[in-house]
Amino acid sequence: MNNAETIIKDRTLTYEQKLISLAKEAENSLHVLNISKEAQELREEGVICDLGEGNAPYRPRYIVPNYEKFMKNGSEFLRLTPPQDIWEAVNNLLIIYRHVPSITTFPVYIGNIDTLLEPFVKDEEEAYKAIKLFLKQIDRTISDSFCHADIGPVDTKAGRLILKAERELQDAIPNITLKYSKEKTSDDFAKDCVQTALVTAKPSFANDEMFRDDFNGDYAIASCYNGLRIGGGSYTLSRLNMYKIAQKSESIDDFFNVQLPYAIDAMLGFEDERVRYIVEESGFFESSFLVKEGLISRENFTAMFGMFGLAECVNHLLNATELNERFGHSNKADELGVKIIDAMDKRVKQHRNKYCADKKFLMHAQVGIDSDRGTSPACRIPIGEEPELWDHLRNCGLFHKFFPSGIGDIFPFEKNSKNNPEYILDIIKGAFKVDMRYFSLYSSDSNVIRITGYLVKKSDMEKLDRGENVTQDTVVLGLGAVKNAKVLERKVR
Repeated sequence: MNNAETIIKDRTLTYEQKLISLAKEAENSLHVLNISKEAQELREEGVICDLGEGNAPYRPRYIVPNYEKFMKNGSEFLRLTPPQDIWEAVNNLLIIYRHVPSITTFPVYIGNIDTLLEPFVKDEEEAYKAIKLFLKQIDRTISDSFCHADIGPVDTKAGRLILKAERELQDAIPNITLKYSKEKTSDDFAKDCVQTALVTAKPSFANDEMFRDDFNGDYAIASCYNGLRIGGGSYTLSRLNMYKIAQKSESIDDFFNVQLPYAIDAMLGFEDERVRYIVEESGFFESSFLVKEGLISRENFTAMFGMFGLAECVNHLLNATELNERFGHSNKADELGVKIIDAMDKRVKQHRNKYCADKKFLMHAQVGIDSDRGTSPACRIPIGEEPELWDHLRNCGLFHKFFPSGIGDIFPFEKNSKNNPEYILDIIKGAFKVDMRYFSLYSSDSNVIRITGYLVKKSDMEKLDRGENVTQDTVVLGLGAVKNAKVLERKVR
């Protein structure tokens, strides 16, 4: 059987999942990109990974509409007038979500949903019913957990109702981030978020001050934990396998002077070509109503330069076999890690692309994919080697400043911690003081867990493992990560 027929006959896929897979198969039958010989060789070696973007990009990878403008003006294309009550508000949002594309075919950003809905919360009982149905429909119809919503930084009635509904629903979609501000976010609201995260692995906490500094004002968290401009997004995201670059290096000097710059330049060129095709040939920006109605603008798009496997890269270069010599446990190893990321950051910042905001790419610490074996996501300490919590947080703080378009770390907590949310909030405050950008948590007994940057139900993974259908395609990714990356073996705090 060819690939298309294999997809058609796969009994573990739903109709919608088959449709998406067949569309990807059709796209990948094309060869329209002018990829350099150097980049293609590194792709074949597994040094460069395009994260399944396809051979003929016909839309940006991540799209971040200005939903505030949509709620204010409505949409001529969708024949929607500005909403007047909570039911019209959630209905309008659910309609536009259906028309926001991305690499997954589903919207990766659905707005700062608490502030979008807050003006329409008049009767709290009625608003709660509307919000709960709104969230339930998102989970049942946007069948991909890279769908992301934001709340905060201020406490709102709508925000509280969203948290309450999520605790009751315990659904994996949408992923949610709290924009946590030390000045604007009350402890009471933050503790409510902690309690919810311990039940359903969301919201995560974003360091609002750090993101605002990087984006000169407002921003969105989309997909996994990606910081992007509102009204824009990212054309593309590829990633470098840092471990493989280290394995190709004859020495640390060879790594820094030859192998790393060679790989960086090859991937920058590869991403340039993807951006060029989207802007100059795909017709996306000429045909999308999102552009025509001012909900997105090409000038607000960037490209994301991703990496993963830093821990294994450092350990290989140092030939570190004993735990006290390895990344996350040794000052020497951590300093080498910082030196590597700093070198990468400087080279990426020197690159110019005329179609990107500020003509620059943004660094991204990529969370890993289901097929990864023997490499850790992003700059994370490998599962099974986690140090004590405060040492772990300090290690995170060394790297988070380099990645405005996203980096994060995940911490499961004992189920008894639900009785003491103040304890976890103090940990998060401390983490942000040592320059962490993004903090995720869940409880050891939670059914909804964070895999890398996305959420999946353990019960759904068990169903899929038995060969049963599940509604969300990211369950496949989660099950692969559980089997290949020991996700369920994280150190519980």
